[in-house]
Amino acid sequence: MATPSPSAGPPAPAPAPARRLLVAVLPALTVGVASALVLLGVSLLAEQLQDVLWETLPDALGVGRFSSLWMIVMLTATGLAVGLVVRAVPGHAGPDPSTTGLVDAPLPPGVVPGLLLATMLALAGGVSLGPENPITAANIALVYWLGRRFAPGAPAEAWVALAAAGTVGALFGTPVAAALILSETLASRPGPGALWDRLFAPLAAGAAGALTMSLVAHPSFDLSLPDYTHASWGDLLAALVIAPAGALLGLVAVYAFPVAHRLFRALRHPVLALTAGGLLLGLLGALGGHLTLFKGLDEVKTLAADPEGWSAGGFAAMALVKTAALLVSATCGFRGGRIFPAVFVGVALGLCAHALVDGVPPALAVACAVLGVLLAITRQGWLSLFTAAVLVSDTAVLPLLCAASLPAWLLVTGRPQMQLGADGTAPR
Repeated sequence: MATPSPSAGPPAPAPAPARRLLVAVLPALTVGVASALVLLGVSLLAEQLQDVLWETLPDALGVGRFSSLWMIVMLTATGLAVGLVVRAVPGHAGPDPSTTGLVDAPLPPGVVPGLLLATMLALAGGVSLGPENPITAANIALVYWLGRRFAPGAPAEAWVALAAAGTVGALFGTPVAAALILSETLASRPGPGALWDRLFAPLAAGAAGALTMSLVAHPSFDLSLPDYTHASWGDLLAALVIAPAGALLGLVAVYAFPVAHRLFRALRHPVLALTAGGLLLGLLGALGGHLTLFKGLDEVKTLAADPEGWSAGGFAAMALVKTAALLVSATCGFRGGRIFPAVFVGVALGLCAHALVDGVPPALAVACAVLGVLLAITRQGWLSLFTAAVLVSDTAVLPLLCAASLPAWLLVTGRPQMQLGADGTAPR
């Protein structure tokens, strides 16, 4: 009997029939558009409420919009309001957010209204968290429930992938981010078909979500920093130093995460924990200034618009305060994601590096610092590289980012993650 050639590799996965992929296009596009509309609706409502809380109300009271007093009062009140929502609404606004990631198992649909309300209050009130985790969880819950109801024969995990891709595509304004995140997830889960067959429908959902958000809201992540022209040996050295420095700062928050969570849980009541967390956030805002409040996406553009506007110490202080604010927000019970505030930390740290050594181009410093912080906070390699590159919109920095990711990843791999299991310990 003939034996197989020792050089022959394993057979390539059989491609899924084109018809099967085409059938998934319409549901994928529908999910992508709907996911973007949920994100857009919550974001617009939060922005309207933010204007009332931080402009209309303090002006009517004759208080400075971002005075220390108003920041402390407003963040404390936000903590109290979110705590009452978590305590009183059906489903308690979802599980403890310290135990959840960006893409998790579907929640019961009854949890979604409370989760979205708590998220909107946190976004408007100045909490240092983004919308990505709760909006993704809400969209997954709704899409999964509707999908199982109207198409019970479809694989359950397909609805989760479509909702996640549509939401991430809308969040970043491009389906590439969704494809990169899901490719990491799918790589760890064996399944039939080639990878691109498995990504086909999620990529369609991500494209629909991204296009919907782009056409309606015109989001942009480009910080408009001075162009990075070409690499040099000095830039390579800077990249190999700044990215690990960002990873180390992120790891400080990661290691403090379970400790801070235990301290807030010791209060034994969500209203007390969230009110205390809001008070701490107000005090941190008074210390670091109003730019360290909110999710950080608009605030980083203010920093990047004037890279020389603060001293190295000023940038370092904002990076440290925002790191502490992210830690408090993520452990006391506020619903929100950690990507956008982590980006602020990285941008502030990168501009600090540029202020210390003005020969380091600001675009390179910012991209490498954001890369390091995100690697530590998210453990998503592709997402971290993508986000860092998008912020500077310059392909010349990509080779240096890839090189800088290696020592940064060596620092974070095998370390605890910024997420807790049911027993209160962080997985590695």
